[in-house]
Amino acid sequence: MIATSRRRILSTFASAAAIGLASLAKAQSVAQADGRSTSEVPPAVDALETFAGTWPFQARYSEAPGFPMHYVDEGTGPDTLLLLHGEPTWSYLFRNQIPLWAQEARVIAVDHMGFGKSATPGNRTYWLQDHIDNLERFVLSSDLRDLTLVMHDFGGPVGMGLAIRHPDRIKRIVSVNGPTPLGQPDLVDRLMANASIAPWFQWILKAEADGTLEEVLGHLDYNILSTLKLNGFERNEIITDTWLAAYRAPFPTPRHAAGAIGWAKGFATGAHKFEAPDAAVAKELAKKPALALWGEADRTLHADQFLPLFRQAFPEGEVHRLVGAGHYSPEDAPVEVGQLVARFISTV
Repeated sequence: MIATSRRRILSTFASAAAIGLASLAKAQSVAQADGRSTSEVPPAVDALETFAGTWPFQARYSEAPGFPMHYVDEGTGPDTLLLLHGEPTWSYLFRNQIPLWAQEARVIAVDHMGFGKSATPGNRTYWLQDHIDNLERFVLSSDLRDLTLVMHDFGGPVGMGLAIRHPDRIKRIVSVNGPTPLGQPDLVDRLMANASIAPWFQWILKAEADGTLEEVLGHLDYNILSTLKLNGFERNEIITDTWLAAYRAPFPTPRHAAGAIGWAKGFATGAHKFEAPDAAVAKELAKKPALALWGEADRTLHADQFLPLFRQAFPEGEVHRLVGAGHYSPEDAPVEVGQLVARFISTV
């Protein structure tokens, strides 16, 4: 079993609101006119849903990625922050920080395909490279430039993929418990070492081997809390019916959970592919101002493995360890994450 796990891990990483409703309808009609089956599994969360006012942002939709991709666009200013969530969350993860950051900057938060208020097309795969493609289409169609990427969990590899493809559009890098793969020589070794002790990755390998992965993650509407806790969520006092509803809502059926299933299955089967930079691009990105915020209680992405990778990618980068915060540090340390990022973009 250990040898099999190592092979799988190595294989994985070596292959290294009315306006909202109107835009959603337009996105779906455009996709249908092009013959795409996005209407097969439309967004489970209504465009106007605010979850008792905890998500007060206007829903917008882009059809550029080939399905209705939900995003919010708040604030104005000289900087543009692009927020990228991970598994199995959505932009709701950043709800406490968006109002603060939007005071001085334009803040755009997208929901990846199969997550949040975005659609879950039935004719697509959900590998890392697919999410990079989707984000690239969104950014290019919107002509977004001078971006500060704020990346959590698999939003890290997605955002880094965009940065590698379009370094000229990136102004800053912010990792919030998000990996920053940039061709580091020990990338595979550190990812394997992390996966060997992370309960989440060990469960994925076991569930894929015994055929239960789709069954369990297909019912995230029931087991979302246990999934978040397994990954490293610390603040039990903020768990309310509204909070649970917000994280459960995107996954009412197994078909709606294709995004969460795809991310886990891609790891287990080696289907994810990191974007590979050439030497010139890696050197160019290494010069960008960079900040890493890491919850020290993260049981899925251990700081001792991922912060050295960040420092290799961004030798002049700034690092802050968040004591008492877990994997979902925007939830565990909302004020600290908000203030540290705000200070960073105001000074560099």
